[in-house]
Amino acid sequence: MAYLLALDQGTSSSRSIIFDEQGRLIASAQREFTQHFPQPGWVEHDPLEIWQTQLATAQEAIAKAQIPPQAIRAVGLTNQRETTLVWHRQTGQPLHRAIVWQDRRTAELCAQLRQHGHAKLIRETTGLVIDPYFSGTKLRWILDNVAGARAAAERGELAFGTVDSWLLWQLTGGRVHATDVSNAARTLLFDIRRNVWDEQLLNLLNIPPSLMPSVHPSSHLFGETNAELLGAGLPVGGMAGDQQSALFGQACFKAGLAKNTYGTGCFMLTHTGAQFQTSGNGLLTTSACQVANQAPQFALEGSVFIGGAVVQWLRDGLKAIHSSADVQPLAESVPDAGGVMFVPAFTGLGAPYWDAEARGAIVGLTRGSTVAHIARAALESIAFQSAALLQAMSKDAVAACGAPVSELRVDGGACVNNLLMQFQADLLGIPVQRPQVIETTALGAAYLAGLATGVWRSTEELSTQWKVERSFHPTMPRDRAAELMAGWERAVRQAVGRG
Repeated sequence: MAYLLALDQGTSSSRSIIFDEQGRLIASAQREFTQHFPQPGWVEHDPLEIWQTQLATAQEAIAKAQIPPQAIRAVGLTNQRETTLVWHRQTGQPLHRAIVWQDRRTAELCAQLRQHGHAKLIRETTGLVIDPYFSGTKLRWILDNVAGARAAAERGELAFGTVDSWLLWQLTGGRVHATDVSNAARTLLFDIRRNVWDEQLLNLLNIPPSLMPSVHPSSHLFGETNAELLGAGLPVGGMAGDQQSALFGQACFKAGLAKNTYGTGCFMLTHTGAQFQTSGNGLLTTSACQVANQAPQFALEGSVFIGGAVVQWLRDGLKAIHSSADVQPLAESVPDAGGVMFVPAFTGLGAPYWDAEARGAIVGLTRGSTVAHIARAALESIAFQSAALLQAMSKDAVAACGAPVSELRVDGGACVNNLLMQFQADLLGIPVQRPQVIETTALGAAYLAGLATGVWRSTEELSTQWKVERSFHPTMPRDRAAELMAGWERAVRQAVGRG
């Protein structure tokens, strides 16, 4: 039996999962780590804590699996994507805390780039919109604001990377500075049709090319881990940003297949094959995972910045619940949200709105509103935001693939909430499919690593492993769903200050 170790480095925790060659979960371990909020709109992580928690969970998962490390054929990495790190090449020490994808500190720089007319170039080259979400402006901020950073970068002493590059550097003892196409595609600096760092964009953001990692397909032999870390030198055979990895783990290998991941944020992707399709509806074009010798693959993506994190806010901010598991029974204690709409724009709004200045709003409150109504509205906000994404995505999918999205495959922690998944199906009007293995982000990394090392021969072989655990079919009348979505859009207009 062959085993794969998937390192799943997320926004709030580091996890490691061991899968067997049938894609079954054998053992897992998870550790949360500290979230730093230096000032409003800023979010940071400690790079060393990311590495330490990730290594600890990998060691713990191997111990739990009760297998010798040599039985692991390969390691796959998947990660929170746009989070930005810079470190010293000689010492491996971080120059600054990691600036997290949620961070909005570069909103002014992004506004300047738009005002100077660079949006079209960036969209046509990278598939992205100009937004603080992406890595490039965060990297520019570090170079401009950390003492000595720019001079050290000009001397070639520093390395930039997203979390995958940072972990690969640590796993290989600093021997390998690399990333994959799916992570590179999220930087504002990468030409996703040619799969190269774009010289014009590097110049635009004043970023020395020496900072940048080499770029490879997502399924590729990146390097070998130091033997003392995991008990054996193991090949790192797969790397992918978490959302593209989940698309791969959901067996969405061809145009027209779509998935939504319900995590800290929500991320919906539709595979568009080898066709670069620019969205006319506020979505992003991004690189999908690529295997060796494959032409560039693309996906349309929409991002909800605050998904499951709204439940964390109910727990930690509002103190309405003691644990995240309490939200479903509280929400189910009322038949509906009682007219309450919750727009959780704590860090602005992502696709299809793209408003960095929007802020959270709870509207429709009456004297009869209770914390249960607010809890239900918070849960429903996850589905409303995802439904707005799918409406936009279906329009683009018709242009790219000839047909709208006909089913949605779901994964991530919040997809186990049956109330949420049924409401999602009702709003969308299409089936919502929950697979037997919902750890599809980690599974995608394992699949990529296994393809690179011969555990599996093809994506066709992997497609046979995907199985449905439960289907949620829409039961709500379509006119009622349209009425609810209109109410949501009215609430969004209030959150963005346009009444």
